[in-house]
Amino acid sequence: MLDLLVTHATLPDGASDMSIAVQDGRIVEVAPGLQAPAHQTLDAGGLLVSPPFVDPHFHMDAALSRGLPRINQSGTLLEGIALWGELKPLLTAEALVERALAYCDWAVARGLLAIRSHVDTSDPSLLPVQAMLEVRRRVAPYLDLQLVAFPQDGVLRSAGGLANLQRALDLGVDVVGGIPHFERTMAEGAASVKLLCELAAERGLPVDMHCDESDDPLSRHIETLACEALRLGLSGRVTGSHCTSMHSMDNYYVSKLLPLIAESGVSVVANPLINITLQGRHDSYPKRRGMTRVPELLAAGVTVAFGHDCVMDPWYGMGSGDMLEVAHMALHVAQMTGEAGMAQCFDAVTTSAARVMGLRGYGLAPGCDASFVLLQARDPVEAIRLRATRLKVVRKGRVLAESPPATARLHLPDRPDATAFMPARR
Repeated sequence: MLDLLVTHATLPDGASDMSIAVQDGRIVEVAPGLQAPAHQTLDAGGLLVSPPFVDPHFHMDAALSRGLPRINQSGTLLEGIALWGELKPLLTAEALVERALAYCDWAVARGLLAIRSHVDTSDPSLLPVQAMLEVRRRVAPYLDLQLVAFPQDGVLRSAGGLANLQRALDLGVDVVGGIPHFERTMAEGAASVKLLCELAAERGLPVDMHCDESDDPLSRHIETLACEALRLGLSGRVTGSHCTSMHSMDNYYVSKLLPLIAESGVSVVANPLINITLQGRHDSYPKRRGMTRVPELLAAGVTVAFGHDCVMDPWYGMGSGDMLEVAHMALHVAQMTGEAGMAQCFDAVTTSAARVMGLRGYGLAPGCDASFVLLQARDPVEAIRLRATRLKVVRKGRVLAESPPATARLHLPDRPDATAFMPARR
């Protein structure tokens, strides 16, 4: 007897009336109209069943700290960094863990079951690192949390930056991070990329760098990152996050850069909510959008995913852990409003993001973990449009969260008594 049988599901590829059979926490069969005895049956009612949402770029050590010790009045990236510097001496392990666990509750309720979080390694105490390692341990039964050793103040710019990062890796942090555009010079930025990629190759670890989070078209560290990935044989293990300077680069240079990134196997993570908020701050009008060239990267064959980046922290006072909100912003900023583009935006917070994180057992095929989300939508585009309610969130066959359908009761003459904002299908 099966543990769980999901019936009448629509899958992201458009397959309808599908059944998903679950045994021992794994999917054992996906087929139309499957009939089999099961301890639990879930009728999807024709709605969308998706793999879980994945956030490949986040800062959990700063999450939910808005207002501590003050508000970012300018809303700029640099004031956010300065404000984080003011907050760090006031941090306690207990408060870091408490805020992070609260955010993980939000994430699970939103069907977000895998997060890659950058963790500041700049302070010699490594307090944020130790706190996030404890969070990773505690959420492991219900959420995959990867940690990136992130030298927020610059690995070369700050005293002890490299030693602190290495100690974080020794403690069990999963990924080597960096921030080359925040080093003192372009040359030191390039040197930091080389140094950190060599460290990752030596330790057999992935790389995920904040890369060119700037409006400066001459900030070109993604070029160095791609070259180092090629030189060291790190293809498929390297991610450049943000890459916002690409939005300001001239087309000729980008025409050479895109094939290099594709050849290197480097993935790119854009952070639409934060990129559109923080970039272009020195512009009057016209103002640059700031987000990297998502459609062009995809057309070149680069894996592109979207991250949430921040939620209620020194850099961004909004957010609720909703990756559909991230996809919704992305398709507007990148003008990806065709059917294919909107589907790619859904992939960027599910399958493509899982590829960036190297998640195993992810998907809706036999042999994959039985982890999925039942959405109050009939296809990925409708899910993005509505930021669809997560009716059920399932991890390895166990329901972790559920929400009632979003419907509005109407009191109108000669009209239906309710609406769920889903037009009839033709």
